Amino acid sequence: MNIFSYHLVELSIFDSIKKIFSNPISDKTKGLIHCEYMTAMTLGSPIFSPSRVLIGQVAVFMQWENEMALKNYMEQDSFGRVLAEGWHVRLVFTRIWGKFHGFKISNQIDKLKSPNSPVVAVTIARMKPLAIPRFIQWGRPAEKLVRDHPGTTLSLASIKFPTTVSTFSIWKTEKEMTDMVHGHTTVEKPRRHANAMNERERKDFHFEFTTLRFKPLSEFGEWKGKSNFIPGI
Repeated sequence: MNIFSYHLVELSIFDSIKKIFSNPISDKTKGLIHCEYMTAMTLGSPIFSPSRVLIGQVAVFMQWENEMALKNYMEQDSFGRVLAEGWHVRLVFTRIWGKFHGFKISNQIDKLKSPNSPVVAVTIARMKPLAIPRFIQWGRPAEKLVRDHPGTTLSLASIKFPTTVSTFSIWKTEKEMTDMVHGHTTVEKPRRHANAMNERERKDFHFEFTTLRFKPLSEFGEWKGKSNFIPGI
């Protein structure tokens, strides 16, 4: 069964910049279907801020033929062993909206036990350069909503220059996530995400865009001195 994995690891500034220009993950890695190597960002932070693009913090989103392929990669590959020193979560796909080349979504999907089960959401898009200012205008309020929402245990953004952007969030329950998406929440300005999606439908920001929803299988390691971000695992 195909699985996905999402990895966070800290590198030196020099090593991080070097790897941005020489992707350390080979397309020929056994069992790897697709990979996006990105630099982490803080959701909702000012565009011209040291916290916006966190050079030295790496986010890697990967799809594998099976869990054994991931296990072998993290034990046998030099960069895989670097990722093993960080934090990661293993995921099975449940739902998709949109399209994004490289990932292969099969008809074999898993299901959450209930709307009260934890869920992981990943968005990934390739931006239209001329749409970036409008995307920032509508996207930053939605980022702040996700970042500050009491239903999330971990949330961040990431970028692969020049135009690939992504978000990652872990939610305590699927219901809290879907309520946020539709603006049905008690937090301040609850329709920020819904408004951004309406603007995207009016005039798309992206060449390609997808939202993926996952059931978390297992969690490993620590991020920023913390672990156990996923309830019940």
